Amino acid sequence: MKKKYDTILFDLDGTLTDSSSGIINSIKYALTELGREFPDEEIFQKFLGPPLIYSFRNFCGFNDELANQAVKLYRQRYDKYCDVENALYDGICDTLERLRSAGKRLIVATSKPDIYAKRIVSHFGLDIYFDAVCGATLDESRNTKTLVIRYALESCNVTDLEHTLMVGDRKHDIEGAAAVGIDSMGVLYGYGDLTELKSAGAVYIAATVSDIADIILL
Repeated sequence: MKKKYDTILFDLDGTLTDSSSGIINSIKYALTELGREFPDEEIFQKFLGPPLIYSFRNFCGFNDELANQAVKLYRQRYDKYCDVENALYDGICDTLERLRSAGKRLIVATSKPDIYAKRIVSHFGLDIYFDAVCGATLDESRNTKTLVIRYALESCNVTDLEHTLMVGDRKHDIEGAAAVGIDSMGVLYGYGDLTELKSAGAVYIAATVSDIADIILL
């Protein structure tokens, strides 16, 4: 029998909004400023989801110093365009409304820094659905999905982990949820794929935005 979930954590990029254009354009800006050539286009897609410092190290081969420089340059541009180079996935508001109407507590848990996450959520009017928006820190002290999820649970006083669910589109969401002891749902309309999400251990798979509420409320 499927569990009843009272608290639902949502990833932001690739789950609530399609932020790919803003992210990729800001990566290209950072690489240009550093005098680096662009990688193949498919490499840019790998940046969508993981923490930036991880992506610059692993997908561009940067050492820690260069990766940190790239992140700072990225943020110079992203700060200007994070909300306008972004779009809600169709049906997100309907799904969030269904969950809230059913009495579910909703929290954003994203690897994006707090300052950008709160701005984006407010820009799209999603703050009416969420009790809190919890993200990473600019100083990298909270820079993994596991740390973000743990912070979200602690800051919102969520103690009933058995009835808490993480919804996200990449393996980092799924693995982070497992690390703190909560179940997870992978979504297929974002930046990950079925193989990645199932291999990471997603308990549920939502093919569409509406499937999220269908599965939770079934």
